[in-house]
Amino acid sequence: MARRKSRRASRRVKDKWKSKSWYTIVAPDMFEGAKVGETPAAEPELLLGRVSEISLQDLAGDFSKVHVKIKLRVNAVRGGECRTQFYGHDMTSDFIRRLTRRRRSKIEPAFEVSTKEGYRLRVKVLSVTNKRINSSIKKSLREKQREIIEEMAAKSTLSQFVQKMLFGSLVSSIKRECKTIYPLRTVEICKSKIISIPEDEDVEDLILTEEELEEEEEEEMVEEEEEEAEPEKGTSKPEVMEEFQKIDGVGPTMAEKLYDGGFRTLDQLKEASEEDLTQIDGVGAAFSKKIHKALHEGE
Repeated sequence: MARRKSRRASRRVKDKWKSKSWYTIVAPDMFEGAKVGETPAAEPELLLGRVSEISLQDLAGDFSKVHVKIKLRVNAVRGGECRTQFYGHDMTSDFIRRLTRRRRSKIEPAFEVSTKEGYRLRVKVLSVTNKRINSSIKKSLREKQREIIEEMAAKSTLSQFVQKMLFGSLVSSIKRECKTIYPLRTVEICKSKIISIPEDEDVEDLILTEEELEEEEEEEMVEEEEEEAEPEKGTSKPEVMEEFQKIDGVGPTMAEKLYDGGFRTLDQLKEASEEDLTQIDGVGAAFSKKIHKALHEGE
């Protein structure tokens, strides 16, 4: 009997794919939050740290960037969406091979640089000359490239530096500055990778289910409504009422009615029309006209 049960149990093995859900991968803000694709997972926790790869052509709609592969790392799951961070990039091997030719020199230095916020990246540059050059010129070119890349990274945020690295601004600077040492036929930022993040950067992994996401959105709406309803910072009800009593003809009772009617500052009262004031319980047309006149007297 035990053998029969084990056979039956083996027949009832669950299909793992049926237990998985599909999640949409969303690119970071530097790529305008474009949808990268979809990925399956049985649990959202399993998505954290997952690295997706997409060509820059698909991400930016630029056919000339078909050889550039962008890597995005999942760092948060919000409902059915995977939020990502830029993780690095590289170029296809066939594109790299086409850049190199016989009787030309190839320079491939790799540098570690820091952005303005403190992100550290490893950046690899590929430079090709028209003719073979000696080692001293190669050394000078490497040092110049290090200087250019470090300076540009230090002056840029991560998003700005990635844009310059991928879309040609950094390459143009290297070509222009290195021309004084030796003209370069080709320059490509062929690879990059984030190796560390700032200590104070808030990049905690975050997982929210659809229900939790709806609750968070509702809480944010409630907080916004409460912020709009509450008085300005540092102005309690007694302070506001005291300010209202400076208006000619307004006493403590009327000041409280104005406060309870939703007014928290003199500027709000000034913006209100006579009709708005008459909507307050206990404020008649004559008194609203008097308040309105007192607030705008001398304008």
